[in-house]
Amino acid sequence: MTDTIFALSSGRPPAAVAVIRSSGPQAFAACRAIARRLPPPRRAALMTLRAPCDGVEIDQALVLRFDGPASATGEDVVEYQCHGGRAVVDAVLAALAAQPGLRPAEPGEFTRRAFANGRIDLTEAEGLADLLEAETESQRRAALLMAEGGLRRQVEALRQRLVELSARAEAAIDYVGEEDETRVDERALAGEAQALASELGAWLDRPRAEPLKDGVRVVVAGPPNAGKSSLVNALAQSDMAIVTAIAGTTRDAIEVPLSLDGVPILLVDTAGLRTGTDAVELIGIARAEGQMQRADLIVWLGDPGAAPRHPHLIRVHAQADRPDRAEVPLDSLALSSMTGEGLGELMRQIVAAARQVLPAEGELALNRRQAAELEQARRSLADPGPDLLTTAEALRQARAAFDRLDGRSGVEDMLDALFGRFCLGK
Repeated sequence: MTDTIFALSSGRPPAAVAVIRSSGPQAFAACRAIARRLPPPRRAALMTLRAPCDGVEIDQALVLRFDGPASATGEDVVEYQCHGGRAVVDAVLAALAAQPGLRPAEPGEFTRRAFANGRIDLTEAEGLADLLEAETESQRRAALLMAEGGLRRQVEALRQRLVELSARAEAAIDYVGEEDETRVDERALAGEAQALASELGAWLDRPRAEPLKDGVRVVVAGPPNAGKSSLVNALAQSDMAIVTAIAGTTRDAIEVPLSLDGVPILLVDTAGLRTGTDAVELIGIARAEGQMQRADLIVWLGDPGAAPRHPHLIRVHAQADRPDRAEVPLDSLALSSMTGEGLGELMRQIVAAARQVLPAEGELALNRRQAAELEQARRSLADPGPDLLTTAEALRQARAAFDRLDGRSGVEDMLDALFGRFCLGK
């Protein structure tokens, strides 16, 4: 028999209200033991919670009951909404722990049971994990779209097309020469598989989830003493980087996560680019060059003609408040970290460029794992082979990739890592 689990699902006490959930075959029995009765299904009832051992009152709480399989976990679920003081929460948890067959939940165990019982698929679980970790509005919207089944619905529509193609291929193989209705145009079947591969390719060309989740990587680069660290500090509104008049002060990349207008940004300060004077500075310069290669956007604080080639590049004429600075080049933004001149415009340009890297509003963004499975399916379908047997095998391989994508098979090795990202009550 599956254990019945329980946990505090709301924030750490003290709080105005605490939510404690239990799920499993003994959830209703435990409710009867501490509340003396069950509430009607899906209706909140005010009940007195008592310690089962001596009947001492613990608290007045709202109790909700959800009958499996039509519950969040697919099991019988009881939710207790009590006062959020530490003593109250501890007493309710202790009362549940004293019931036979109940034990505290492990991190993510409620969601894992929902996955195991078919209430959500793997893509929805990943979206829910991202939703719990979301720190910006863009991250929240994208994660919510995934958690609510956006990718699941699209994958299911594609799967149905794959199944239909496979059925035609398998029927033609099994009954070759026996029935006219099982005959298939092998070239047409292969063409339909390749058309599906093209659709997957277009999907894979969309912006990915990593810049949205980790932040658009904005690398501030240029020669020594160009004002890079001062600019990073001004954008971060904090002294994150050391600023001195000594060339080569910055020796390593400094990453600063920011949210600009709801857009997640990972701002990176780098070492000045020049011929290094010592081994440590040379390492810093090499790392700066590596950061530029990985950048989603480069903010260049140097000679405009020496700027690196990059699809998203903002040229900045820094230290514009200095009287000895030359005129501002036409393709550069005049900026002073000391006076704030141009800082607002730079942030506007960074946000505008970052939005080009991020998924469009309402568009699903695949993470690395999901993209890898779709790429495997695309490759199988793009080259279905010269005959019916190879086409059928290509379709089977594509279906297997789809099964791994939504968690139907072949994902046991990554489930612990995924559900470990959740809190105890989730």
